[in-house]
Amino acid sequence: MKNQKDIAKTILKGIFIAGGIAVAGTSPQFVSRVLPKIFRYASYELKKRKKIKNFQRSFYYLRSQGYINIENKNGQIYISLTKEGKKIAGRHNIDDLKIKQSKDWDKKWRILIFDIKEKQKIKREALRGKIKELGLYKLQESVWVYPYLFSNEMEILRTFFYLKKDEMKIITATEIEDDEQIKTFFNLN
Repeated sequence: MKNQKDIAKTILKGIFIAGGIAVAGTSPQFVSRVLPKIFRYASYELKKRKKIKNFQRSFYYLRSQGYINIENKNGQIYISLTKEGKKIAGRHNIDDLKIKQSKDWDKKWRILIFDIKEKQKIKREALRGKIKELGLYKLQESVWVYPYLFSNEMEILRTFFYLKKDEMKIITATEIEDDEQIKTFFNLN
């Protein structure tokens, strides 16, 4: 069942990224033959896992739950996310991820540390890039600081990058030695 949920997430992400698609053809086998080609991300994941049947089940599950619409207009099949589907897909989409800032700083530092093995260098560098894009301050190579709560956003990153709890941790601290440069970075002086 866990694989099926992962595949359902992959389908939602693919549709979310594509913004809705039109599939030419009405063959009942379009799901296993055409859709994976359109969603390269999904196709890659499915080939890697060799779970095409689970993909079909997950696709129909999403439709039965009201997460996707399928319409046939003049021989064209249109697939799009419903409002609920967009909400769920958005939870798994890190492209638009932003950390919500509080009006007032609670004088606590959120410190993100991660340790990703060298053989997963691409994953590590992608994570670093996203962390920098989110506006965290680089204290050391794999140690980043932020003045506001960000646990929900970091959990989304952890899930997206398939990181274990021992690979990425959040520490809340009341003090960082010589933090004037960090405060200046965040305009907290």
